[in-house]
Amino acid sequence: MASEKLNEAFRLFDEANENDPNTEMWQGKEYPKELLYAIRMTDKLKTFAPESSEALQLTARCQHIRRWEIPRESYEMNRTGYLKWRQDLKKFHADKAGAILKKVGYNQEMIDQVGFLLEKKQLKKNADTQTLEDVICLVFLEFYFEPFSHKYPEEKLMDILQKTWRKMSEKGHEAALKLPLSQESLQLIGKALQG
Repeated sequence: MASEKLNEAFRLFDEANENDPNTEMWQGKEYPKELLYAIRMTDKLKTFAPESSEALQLTARCQHIRRWEIPRESYEMNRTGYLKWRQDLKKFHADKAGAILKKVGYNQEMIDQVGFLLEKKQLKKNADTQTLEDVICLVFLEFYFEPFSHKYPEEKLMDILQKTWRKMSEKGHEAALKLPLSQESLQLIGKALQG
């Protein structure tokens, strides 16, 4: 049973993401992009790891909170710029989420836990961090890889798929191979895994 605090935090996270000027159509309805992403993260976490801790449920819902405020284009378009952007985003998301969690009444321990997870600390060592990463990768593969794959050459896609796969656990790999992907995407994944 979700706690009252959890529901209230979800409501405020969603409220924050409703302001996203970028939109996405899904099943005939238009959504603010990051709100839709947050809903997908929660749904995927529920099916992939239904017994998740409250900290993990909160993190999945706010993982991209107000991401549009720090656009990728505002950094140099190279590897260094990309890494700097990612680092700044993690801190930004942790600050935004922390303020909401405090407002809802969560203690500092929970706020720190969510911040720890948002910063993806101890991947492969911490069970919650790994589950979060698996869910992120599954959501990416199911909903974002296909449109993404039409924009880039196969070589870049292979690299992205291999990096994604390396971040995932064995359980994540099994779930990924069961996703409702197109024949084309499944072939690319198969090819990337052989590479």
